[in-house]
Amino acid sequence: MTENFTLRIFTEPQQGATYDDLLRVAKHAEATGFDAFFRSDHYLKMGEVTGEPGPTDAWVTLAGLARETTRLRLGTLMTAATFRLPGPLAIAVAQVDQMSGGRVEFGIGSGWYQEEHTAYGIPFPSLGERFDRYAEQLEIITGLWATPPGETFRFDGEHYQLSESPALPKPVQQPRPPVLIGGMGKKRTPALAARFADEFNLPFVDVDTAAAQFERVDAACEAIGRDPGEIVRSAALVLCVGRDEKEIARRAEAIGREVDEVRLNGLAGSPAEAVDKIGTWRERTGISRLYLQVLDLSDLDHLDLVADEVARQL
Repeated sequence: MTENFTLRIFTEPQQGATYDDLLRVAKHAEATGFDAFFRSDHYLKMGEVTGEPGPTDAWVTLAGLARETTRLRLGTLMTAATFRLPGPLAIAVAQVDQMSGGRVEFGIGSGWYQEEHTAYGIPFPSLGERFDRYAEQLEIITGLWATPPGETFRFDGEHYQLSESPALPKPVQQPRPPVLIGGMGKKRTPALAARFADEFNLPFVDVDTAAAQFERVDAACEAIGRDPGEIVRSAALVLCVGRDEKEIARRAEAIGREVDEVRLNGLAGSPAEAVDKIGTWRERTGISRLYLQVLDLSDLDHLDLVADEVARQL
């Protein structure tokens, strides 16, 4: 895969996966040349699946993978700000960065899935308060990482207060692990991205919608005097590629999708179709990374096919 454009594997283990399932996919992704292994941060299944054997914690998983892989970038799309206090979260991410030798990327969002909060006793404030807390978390986490050794960090916000924090441990990556922000909010999301994001990600939207949102992020950067080119653009699409129509249909059925629908909304069809669609995304939106949502974690041949017949053509 070229340095100009990279393909990353993105998994949704709340739909039903053990750590060993994720480890198998991550090791295979590394062996076949993919750039990164990312996972969602959810505690409850979605849709018509059992979700068994149950959820796994994103940062516990990534800590394990940090010690069992050597090259893959590791991260979340997206950690929910509602799940953790910002101080302990900064510690956990910095520790996993240390455990991986500096391979962590930190995706964080405001949290949106009310049912998983209800199911596991996690407070779920109003949308406005969730976003306020999210903004404070970004300030705190990046502030802790940026505090010079030997100095302390202080923060006095509406929702979080920190006093005389030693701001330890420090991540390996300096000045910090890359921060990923995403979403379709038209005002506050681009403004936060302009302030904090190293990468802006748009999951499961069409190319026109993505192009318009990237333009909003660019405008927000320009409004505060930041070069928009400093922010990596990326997208996420469900993966369903096959060598022939029979294989495409089998893979669509395995993830509960219709072939025509997933062809329209995902990265689906033949390898040639996938390459063409990636080309359209690159031309229209300027993305340099694409996260491939792999929903059937047992189908490692799917990764082989993409590595051999899609990635090599990019």
